[in-house]
Amino acid sequence: MSLYDYTVKDSKGNDVSLKDYEGKVLLIVNTATGCGFTPQYQGLQEMYEKYKDQGFEILDFPCNQFGNQAPGSNEEIAQFCTGRFGVTFKQFSKIDVNGANEDPLYTYLKKQKGGFFSKNIKWNFTKFLVDKNGKVVARFAPTVTPDKIDGKVKDLL
Repeated sequence: MSLYDYTVKDSKGNDVSLKDYEGKVLLIVNTATGCGFTPQYQGLQEMYEKYKDQGFEILDFPCNQFGNQAPGSNEEIAQFCTGRFGVTFKQFSKIDVNGANEDPLYTYLKKQKGGFFSKNIKWNFTKFLVDKNGKVVARFAPTVTPDKIDGKVKDLL
């Protein structure tokens, strides 16, 4: 299977085929609204605005598995992100990224880029960078801020 074979749910519960993102550079992030890393939303939005017209997309997957830091509904999370950080990139339904109920997309991502990291996602704001061909080219720890990824995104565009 390739990345483009997966279907996910948007924040309203509608099916979205990742085939819709074929030919684009993607940054896939598991997020939370009450985390110490939540201010990264600002950097993500800035990066999105900088590169969206060049074929860059951020796919935001809220996750409540780490410290109960995304307890709200999809709608509450979207309102928070839009109101506080002006987020305009695509937000999806809340998912699990580890364990028995983990979303198949994250099973795939972790298989592609386990590397130095353990198989499991350690915390909110783990990031996967995907090239225009759907290849997962990098995995970034939550402590790696969007500005540190900017050059890698630019190179892929």
